[in-house]
Amino acid sequence: MKLKHSQLFLDSLYQPKKLAAYRIMPIGKVIQYVFLLITAMTVFSLGKFFNTEVNQIFAYKEIEEFASDLKWLVYIISIVFLFVMNTLILFAKISIYAYAGHLFLKPLKRRGEYRQVWRTTAFAITWEVILSIILSFFAIPSTVSILLFIVVTMTMLLIALTKYPKMPQA
Repeated sequence: MKLKHSQLFLDSLYQPKKLAAYRIMPIGKVIQYVFLLITAMTVFSLGKFFNTEVNQIFAYKEIEEFASDLKWLVYIISIVFLFVMNTLILFAKISIYAYAGHLFLKPLKRRGEYRQVWRTTAFAITWEVILSIILSFFAIPSTVSILLFIVVTMTMLLIALTKYPKMPQA
């Protein structure tokens, strides 16, 4: 199964039923896809950060003068910090959603392992990443956006889980 990341991205957006088939994809390809999502999140986060003047971040005159000389250092530190934080957050979210999805396998009478659900979740979270980027430009309460993210991601995941193989009859 030789799929391009662009095809995986489009399938993650529009074909949740195909996500079930991606449960057997090599973990390396899945991790690559997740890091592409993380990179997109980081680029948009940095865009917002760089649009904020560094002088607005530091409130004291002495620090402002010092910071103006070291803007490049602030930028480098912020790039590394944002990438690491986005990585931790997205991997934690995928793991939590995958655990919740794994709990739904038995009631849905489907076979699957946590690692397969994790792979499926890595693709199901695509809409959440896109919505988080878009909603960052609007003043929406975080509670509303978090609930929206949960509903969208779990809906995509549950649709995909319904396409997992059925449990054998006892």
